[in-house]
Amino acid sequence: MLQELVRLVREREVSARELVERSLRAIEWHDGELNAVVRLRTEEALAEADLVDARVARDERLGPLAGLPLLAKEVHDVAGLPSTQGSLVYADALPAARDCLHIARLRGAGAIVVGKTNIPEFCFEGFSANLVYGVTHNPWAPAWSPGGSSGGSAAALAAGFAPIATASDGGGSIRIPAAFCGLAGFKPTHGLVAREGVPSWMDFTTDGPLATTVADLRALLAVEAGPAAGDPAALPAGVVDVTAAGRSPRRVFAVSRFADWGPLPDAVAGLFAEALRALESNLGVAVELLQPAEVLSTGNIDADWTVTAAAEQAHEIGREWIEANAERLHPAFRGAMRFGLHVTFEEYMAARRRRFAYVRELDELLGDDGVIVTPTMAVDGYPADGLLSGEDLPGTPFSAYNTQAQNVTGHPALSVPAGVCPNGVPFGLQITGPRCADGLVLDLGQAWEEARPWPRVVPGYEAFWPE
Repeated sequence: MLQELVRLVREREVSARELVERSLRAIEWHDGELNAVVRLRTEEALAEADLVDARVARDERLGPLAGLPLLAKEVHDVAGLPSTQGSLVYADALPAARDCLHIARLRGAGAIVVGKTNIPEFCFEGFSANLVYGVTHNPWAPAWSPGGSSGGSAAALAAGFAPIATASDGGGSIRIPAAFCGLAGFKPTHGLVAREGVPSWMDFTTDGPLATTVADLRALLAVEAGPAAGDPAALPAGVVDVTAAGRSPRRVFAVSRFADWGPLPDAVAGLFAEALRALESNLGVAVELLQPAEVLSTGNIDADWTVTAAAEQAHEIGREWIEANAERLHPAFRGAMRFGLHVTFEEYMAARRRRFAYVRELDELLGDDGVIVTPTMAVDGYPADGLLSGEDLPGTPFSAYNTQAQNVTGHPALSVPAGVCPNGVPFGLQITGPRCADGLVLDLGQAWEEARPWPRVVPGYEAFWPE
């Protein structure tokens, strides 16, 4: 869709102003029921659209995303807009002085920021709710969450609010909402998309694309990828080829979970089994079933992610800050930070050291051209406010996740739609590939999309632009 929209702008079949107006109108009509968009920049976006249209009239060269409306995840700085981290503590934050690297690259390619989307506080949850902006609902099933932490972006994309919405992934924050909102979401090889500054979870976090098609993932990744000064993990330009080449993996493994939390829930297990049958019948690949311990035997990688990320986040914001602001923090984030404060140096370092063994195990299993498929999430969703039945406080249990392993190891992982659960929440199939084999993972996702196409918009909503 992205490349076609840009073509329409360049050939004057539609104006950038019309696209921005369409985005603003869709948000006005439908966001009241979703609460995906937390802030707008209406006049600025329209003025920037007019500048794009003026450049078109002068036959100037345009960027690959010229004129396309963009919704920015609240954690991504946009010049002139505050970034609250979804926290009451920063509810009165001053406007950012400049765009962050991720936004700067997208705007440099011609995209136009129309607003910002909701997140969990400090992005530390798999559902999108906070005490500043409230709860975001899934357009597929409003009682359920669109996931997190890029849940506002995913809900907005799925409902047709804009053709682009930014996302980031430190423990599944692109892939979780992609799965729950019927989208394609890609966490690239660690270092392919450079970071700016010091990320809260230093070795886990990356920006990456979220889209309605795999082709759009590639188009966005072409803009987002590249090194930057200051990121010690940044890969040199050209190391990873993400262009479509129709490659097929030599071996396809399948496992229910990366950490053994027991059997999958029935709804998830049934859809996963159906997806494996479809891989074999529709794509002609032989699937080799494995048990979690045959993939990662070193330890519990989910628990090690939590120890590491919680300790690093708590260290970043500080013990005194956490205790001084405890009553203004969302209960889920407050609980995670108090856990992080109690992680000992020995526990933290042990988890950090086990990371090397996890990477080796996955490297050796996949080789240069193997992939492993799993459910993206090991649950069929969770309530929009994150409060599970029988629990006193909101929060996502370890056993729900299947997305943290790739953040620990740095491997690329793609979530593609693979059906809808009985509760109305979409189900995602996750494809994990060798490090720096991002193109291989996207090629398999493209083949899956061609064999098993999915809706471009949630039933009942209008697509951003008719095909």
